[in-house]
Amino acid sequence: MSGIIRIFVAFSQRHAAGGHTPATVTAPASPYPPPLDTEMEIRQIHGQKKQYLDLLLLGDEQEEMIDRYLERGDMFVLHDDGVKAACVVTHEGDGIYELKNIATLPAFQRMGYGRCLIEFLFDHYRARGKAMLAGTGEVPSTMNFYRACGFRPSHRVERFFTENYDHPIYEDGIRLTDMVYMRREF
Repeated sequence: MSGIIRIFVAFSQRHAAGGHTPATVTAPASPYPPPLDTEMEIRQIHGQKKQYLDLLLLGDEQEEMIDRYLERGDMFVLHDDGVKAACVVTHEGDGIYELKNIATLPAFQRMGYGRCLIEFLFDHYRARGKAMLAGTGEVPSTMNFYRACGFRPSHRVERFFTENYDHPIYEDGIRLTDMVYMRREF
């Protein structure tokens, strides 16, 4: 499995105060690494997930869509001298997990935090999963990010964005129409 970045995670056996499960992550080597000598913490959020709504809206800009998966999904937040990124993953059955939302604060994008979260997720779900899906718009920068993280095109849902959102969705100046699913095996 060349090209896959390893992240070393130490899980706490106890939940931290506030309903969080902490994990310490050593920053991976990346084309866009986080600041040198940094130690990140990824926490699973068990309650009060809406406190991160502003961050989640960067990855999915309609709150009603986020509401469809937020409570049934597992949420993780990456801390590195403050919150930098978050994601939500749902179990879709038969060992398939779906990355429903991944978002990094704009000032910290292209620094490796999104990739770090994805590698953490693969370590976290590996024992119980067959594959992870990530649905996205057909935008070169986003598709290239998922490819760099080991995902490959799987299938598409035509007119997903035009039929499920109450307004046009644009990313990098491109109006989104179809949902393109990327897939990575565990």
